[in-house]
Amino acid sequence: MIRVVLVDDQPLIRSGFRALLDLEDDIEVVAEAGDGREGLALVGEHLPDIALIDVQMPVMDGIETTRRIAADPALAGVHVVILTNYGFDEYVFEALRAGATGFLVKDVLPEDFLHAVRVAARGDALLAPSITRKLINRYVAQPLEATARVGLEELTNREREAVALVAQGLSNDEIADRMVITPMTAKTHINRAMTKLHARDRAQLVILAYESGLVTPRTS
Repeated sequence: MIRVVLVDDQPLIRSGFRALLDLEDDIEVVAEAGDGREGLALVGEHLPDIALIDVQMPVMDGIETTRRIAADPALAGVHVVILTNYGFDEYVFEALRAGATGFLVKDVLPEDFLHAVRVAARGDALLAPSITRKLINRYVAQPLEATARVGLEELTNREREAVALVAQGLSNDEIADRMVITPMTAKTHINRAMTKLHARDRAQLVILAYESGLVTPRTS
């Protein structure tokens, strides 16, 4: 059973998502909140698999709520999916940096919404290659100062290669083709790199690849 906490300041939005999720046999909404502070408390209380969090809310916004969830070791199993009205924007970028697994636009089709919840619950990043490329474009436009290469020395050459390809926006199948390996082996390289770099998911791995200097906009 996939356990979900809904956090959105619009009751109509919450009730719509809840009605949709409650129809599924394998998904249960365990709590809902109207602001980030209340949502954070409920996430700590219920330890859901998924926290669906609106990016803009009163009291505490979705970015700060996500940051606090990601920083709490007791909530390491909680995958945050950001809800937004506007598609990929600066708020979403900051939420991904804060630790979100991915994001959904609120006018998403019901079947895509349900699929996304299940993808995030498996621990897979909710980022299509096209979205990953938008992350890259953000770095090209405003590259951030590289941080320390913490953990990079622990990566094997193949893991570094896989991470670099993830940071270019390639899917597992495309990475496998480029590295001449199976998709399962590509996924293994990526998962091991995520563990070594303490990346919560694929989105964090992309960001770490750029911030660490492993990949730069000029070489992507």
